[in-house]
Formats: sequence, structure tokens, C-alpha cells
Amino acid sequence: MAISAAMLGVALLFSAIPLKAQTEVGIDLGLFSSYVWRGVTTTNKPVIQPAAYLSVPVGNASVTLGAWSNIDLGKYDDPTDDISESGGGSGFNLSEVDPYAEVSFPVGKTTLTGGVLGYVYPNSDSAPNSSGLTTGDANTVEIYGKLGVDAPLSPELSVYYDVNKVKGAYIEGAVSYSLAASEDISVNLGALAGFNAGRGIPDDPLSDEISNYEDDGFTHLDLSAGLPFALGTVSITPVVHFVVNGDARTKATSPTDLNEDVKLWGGVSLSWSNSLGPESPPDNGS
Repeated sequence: MAISAAMLGVALLFSAIPLKAQTEVGIDLGLFSSYVWRGVTTTNKPVIQPAAYLSVPVGNASVTLGAWSNIDLGKYDDPTDDISESGGGSGFNLSEVDPYAEVSFPVGKTTLTGGVLGYVYPNSDSAPNSSGLTTGDANTVEIYGKLGVDAPLSPELSVYYDVNKVKGAYIEGAVSYSLAASEDISVNLGALAGFNAGRGIPDDPLSDEISNYEDDGFTHLDLSAGLPFALGTVSITPVVHFVVNGDARTKATSPTDLNEDVKLWGGVSLSWSNSLGPESPPDNGS
């Protein structure tokens, strides 16, 4: 109910905003070796992650509605080796849908973003032969804020606060750099550090709250490298992530591998976007 009410309120606000020129629609599709969420291995077999968004300019700001999802590709049949968000009882299983709404606006050389993010887990229960992590009982809502700076390394600070089932903050700092390998090829380098503040195991064992991490403090460091290129109107980016694990949850890569200091995952993402609405009038020289 909390997710529905929050997203419905934002959608009603959005529907009252007139669509302007350069409204943008986009579609993303990722294929990855595993699903790693904020350093935590959520699925240790290949996944597909479709996403879509609609962004509308409103004055100096932009309002975006979108959704991201995760689909487990494989059927999991070994509970000693497998981590599966959905339970792994069948292949091509939709295990998570994350609707979101946000508004972004520039302030000098910074960009401020605020939004609401829902987590919806369609599976009602876990398969008995695998380690299912999340069901509908874990559905929850976050509010978040981001601060991006137009400066060398493009630093960004993000804070997410769960207002429903977890009741705690997750803080993320990131930098990125595009390294020119040639006139036509660049390598996108990134570094991201995560920190937990209150999203650990509840003190009351009878609480209906859930946890994302074991302890407060540093959760993980994610170092990434991507090689984007264009194929027609589609941007294709192979990427690899090297993760230094800090929290006990991020160190678990299978039910038996619970103390891995590092892990490697990656894949490829495809992105397409298009501007909608009337184009700017041509310059007639007057």
C-alpha cells in the first residue's frame, strides 16, 4: 500500500504537467553475469535487466518517471551453490520491479535530484530447492536525494532512506572519468563507495523490519570500466566491475562462500533514447 500511494501521488502530479518540447523517452536492456545490488550478490547466475523512462522538461528542471526490473534467466537447482532473488524455481523469472519518480534541476555547477523509489517483488514464495532472498513481504519504498557536480571526475553524492520496511539510510559517493583510447574509442572509468547507516539487523527480533547489511559503515568499493560504442541509434556498453567487499552481506557470493573479500561481475548494456514533441524552429538568420 505504501508503494502504491507514493507512486500514485507522484503520477497524478506528473499527469498535470504539460508535455513540452524535447520530452525524452528511453529504453535500456542489460545482460549481466549476476545481479549485484549495492555490493550485495542478489543473484549469482545471469540476469536480464530491462528499464524504461520518460523525462519531461518543466521550466529549468526535468521530471522523470521510470521503472527498472530484474529477470532471473536460469533455473536454480543447487541450494549449496546458488543465490536467487526469486527462488529459482523456473527460468526467465521476473523477480523485481522498481518504479521511480524524480525531479532534477541545476543550481550553478551542481545538479540536485530528489525522488521516490519503490521495490516490488512479484514472487509470493521461494522454491524449496534454492536460496530465495525476497518475496512480496519485502516490498518497500525509499526516498532519495542526489548531488552532482560539474567538475573534474564528475563527483556525485547520493543518499537513500527507506521509509517502510528497512528504516535506514544508504549513502553512496561516486566519481567517473572518460579516458580517450583513440579518436573514436573511450573507456569510461568509475569508482563508487557505499556506506550503511541504520540498515542492519533490527535490535528487536520480533520487528517486521528487514535488513540490507550486517553492520553500519563501509559496505563496498566498486571499480568499473566500460567501453561504449554506437550501433545506429543504440548505445552498447560492455562493462566489468571489480568489487572490494566490506560488509558481511557483500562478502557472500553463494550459500557456502560467505567471506569473499573481492568479486568480479560484468556484462553488456544497450540503451536507446529519443526526443519527442515539436523541434525548435529553424534559424532563418534574422
